[in-house]
Amino acid sequence: MALTSWKAFRFFDVSQVRLPTDAGSVSLDQGSVTCVTVGPSNIFVGTPTGTVHLLDQTFKASRSWKAHEASVTHIKQVPSTSHLLTLSEDLSHEPELKVWSLEQSEKKSGNPRCLSTITVQNARKAFPVTGLSVTSDLAQLAVGFANGCVTVVRGDFVHDRGTKQRTVFESEEPITGLEFREAHSGTSLYIATTSHIRVLAITGKAQGSPARTLDEHGCAVGCMTLDPATSEIIVARDDAIYTYGPRGKAASYAYEGAKKLVGVSKDYVLIVSPPKSNSTTAAALRTFGGTQAEDLLNSSSFTVLNTDLKFIAHSEALSSQINTLLTIWGDVFLLTIDGKLYRYHEKTFTQKLEILYRLNLYVLAISLAQKYKVDPVQQNVIFRRYGDYLYQKGDYDTAMQQYLRAIENTEPSQIIRKFLDNQHLRNLIEYLEALHEEGKATSDHTTLLLNCYAKLKDVDKLEAFIKQPGELKFDLDTAIVMCRQGGYFDQAAFLARRHNEHGLVVDILIEDLKKYAEAMAYIVRLSPKEASENVLKYGTVLLEHCPTEATGLFIDYFSGKYRPRKDAVIVQEAPVQQESGGGFLYGATVARSAVQNLAALIPLPSMSMSSATTTTTTGDGAKVQQTQVVETTTPGEYIEYDVPKPRVAFAAFIDHPESFVTFLEALIASEDVKVEEKTDLYTTLFEIYLHLASATRAEEKTEWERKARGLIEEKSVPIDTSNVLLLSDLEKFRDGTILVSERQGLRADVFRSYTSAKDTAGAIRALHKYGPEEPGLYPAALAYLTSSPQILEEAGGEVEAVLRIIDEEGLMAPLQVIQTLSNNAVATMGLVKSYLSLTVKRERDEIAANRRLIASYRSDTTQKSQDIAELALTPTSFSATRCSSCGMTLDLPTVHFLCKHSFHQRCLPGVMEGSDVEEAECPVCAPQNQAVRQVRRAQEESGGRHELFVDALGRSRERFGTVGEWLGRGVMSVKAES
Repeated sequence: MALTSWKAFRFFDVSQVRLPTDAGSVSLDQGSVTCVTVGPSNIFVGTPTGTVHLLDQTFKASRSWKAHEASVTHIKQVPSTSHLLTLSEDLSHEPELKVWSLEQSEKKSGNPRCLSTITVQNARKAFPVTGLSVTSDLAQLAVGFANGCVTVVRGDFVHDRGTKQRTVFESEEPITGLEFREAHSGTSLYIATTSHIRVLAITGKAQGSPARTLDEHGCAVGCMTLDPATSEIIVARDDAIYTYGPRGKAASYAYEGAKKLVGVSKDYVLIVSPPKSNSTTAAALRTFGGTQAEDLLNSSSFTVLNTDLKFIAHSEALSSQINTLLTIWGDVFLLTIDGKLYRYHEKTFTQKLEILYRLNLYVLAISLAQKYKVDPVQQNVIFRRYGDYLYQKGDYDTAMQQYLRAIENTEPSQIIRKFLDNQHLRNLIEYLEALHEEGKATSDHTTLLLNCYAKLKDVDKLEAFIKQPGELKFDLDTAIVMCRQGGYFDQAAFLARRHNEHGLVVDILIEDLKKYAEAMAYIVRLSPKEASENVLKYGTVLLEHCPTEATGLFIDYFSGKYRPRKDAVIVQEAPVQQESGGGFLYGATVARSAVQNLAALIPLPSMSMSSATTTTTTGDGAKVQQTQVVETTTPGEYIEYDVPKPRVAFAAFIDHPESFVTFLEALIASEDVKVEEKTDLYTTLFEIYLHLASATRAEEKTEWERKARGLIEEKSVPIDTSNVLLLSDLEKFRDGTILVSERQGLRADVFRSYTSAKDTAGAIRALHKYGPEEPGLYPAALAYLTSSPQILEEAGGEVEAVLRIIDEEGLMAPLQVIQTLSNNAVATMGLVKSYLSLTVKRERDEIAANRRLIASYRSDTTQKSQDIAELALTPTSFSATRCSSCGMTLDLPTVHFLCKHSFHQRCLPGVMEGSDVEEAECPVCAPQNQAVRQVRRAQEESGGRHELFVDALGRSRERFGTVGEWLGRGVMSVKAES
């Protein structure tokens, strides 16, 4: 590539260095300086007088010493060492070379110490030295002469232990340049003449071989150098710049014009040449070496090339001839023949980018950033600006490529807003996909990407996006929601299945796809916990569309017998089926079962995601391999799980009573269901039986009632009585009420159930059955039987029988009977005539008996009063001759009582001789007296407790009699009140 096609910039700031002019300063004009070179931190200057000056950054001589007697023509510092080589020439003598140590000083003078002095031999031919090169270990150095000879000196230059010299190359052409190239395989010496470039093996396997020609064209003095970064030789000729490696020419760059000097600084190749307008004159005047006889008044040009990125970093024409090219302290220096020094300081990377931005050279800016390995953030800024530039030009595809390169440090919204137009949706999709690949996508980005797919109806890309292997790179929930909203239910189901979101898979199958059989087939292949969650959530729907399968699943799960189904995958030859849209794992095929349909939709839970074989089609309809999923009959391994209480499943059967009955009956019959849970099962089953009985008619109703009756007739059925009564009452199931009431001894309730239902025959049967044990039923029966003419007619002679029993048992007072019969106009006097006559006769007899009793009480009272008076006023004589206790004849001491009983004193318990006999009590009359005293004491105590009197009065049917009784107890006596 010619340099004329290279972009030219000014990446260097140029300034003239103000050299010191005080006493002791070193003049750098051509007459005062014979050679200049640089070290790591200093500039070395040789003079015609043999003096060497060491300049610091202020360009003042920090050290100066007399190195040779003759002019110093060559100076070179050994890289990465403190050793300096100086070479002095005098055509009357052979060249003198000295090795100096800058770290060591002479004690007397303080000058650097000279380690060794060597006279370089050239077969005693007086020709000037045109080239000098040294190896990095200072083990060998090469000196080239104008007569075409090259002398290599080997030895210990540091300790001056002797050296050996040998002329390794001879030519009729003058030597114009020498450079050592050191490698692992050996050291080579590149030799440049005016017409050839050769390489000579100094060490290694090829040592001793003659020089090998690399190019049939040479170069001028100062136009060959070594690139330390690549170890390649750079040669500047009038037509181009060439690079050479160990095998020959490596690259070339066309650059017309005479060349005077070539150098290397960092990534740049530095070229010094006279202007093109003077090249013809300069070539005609050029003598030996190519540039020595050039007119001093001719100007020079200085060019900085970046050969890697192929641009000109700086180009400038100078009015003065360039004497020396220097690179030190990170800058490039040009020394003119009149002693002026110019500094070329490279601009910062940011400044370079601004120049490139102004010129819209973003590709070069990117290459420059990658070349210098700037941080990724800065590179992304360049990519983004380049993308903005291309976007403004309308090159949206290329702009997107740049935005993708800058995706790491770019706010996605800045790019997304640019491509929201429908015309740029594909570019937007590309960017959003990259965001997901980089893991920088949010749920909003996933939503937008799926919307773009849906808008373009790009099902293939949608499937590729959701089926991409590896770690999930988008928000799963968002992707599933968007697929469902966009109508891509199959894709949503696949995505949910792939990430084991089984609940979502079932939800999509039921809510979106309405594939209830497939949903059922999917659920039965889940683990117990996952199956439970889904069957409880969608149980009602599944029972409606798949009643048999769903009921069986409920029974298996809640009886603890659930086992996840397993499937066998069979690959077989089958004819090609026509594909249909919406499928994403298989083409749509006609499946024979829900299992096969499900396998065609998504992989089953028991199958590996990679075990499915996609159907391949051919143009001629040939048979291809298809995958058939067949449910295995061998049950899978048992997975232990906590069986929930059956009650949690009841809600699912609300609208499916027949399935509910099957479920309950199966659980009741199962031995795996806990006993304490069967109470709920029996109660609920009884309720469902009654509900079905009330909802049906004729034989079917009778059958459900028979089942309900049989359920509660079993004594072992753990149904709570209150529940049976409540349910029977709600569903008008009288048999249940009666049965429970009988079992609980609630005979009155049974009778009332008949009477409330106006079942006279049933009420009479219940009265005959329970009346002897429950007499209280007869008053209720009397009220019911006389409640209406129809009931009275149905009862027949039962009313007389009831009245007779009431009268015989005294269950009601006559007045109560009359009041009961008088509540309505049903009962007649003829109905109660015999009852009333018997009652009146009995009452009269009772009154007569009471009168006789009263007369006897009065007679007894009068007699007792007389006896007491006689005892108090009339003396009493005792005629008893025998002891009332022992029956023996009385003898003294004897004790007589007013009750006419006499005792030996010794026969009286508690009465000892000499004790007080007045307090003694007749042992014969003592029990009777004690009983009287206790009755009296009880009357006195109860007479003072008025609350008992009030309570008794409230409970009494004959309150007047109760008042009389309590008056007899003294409830209102003066003593009780006090």
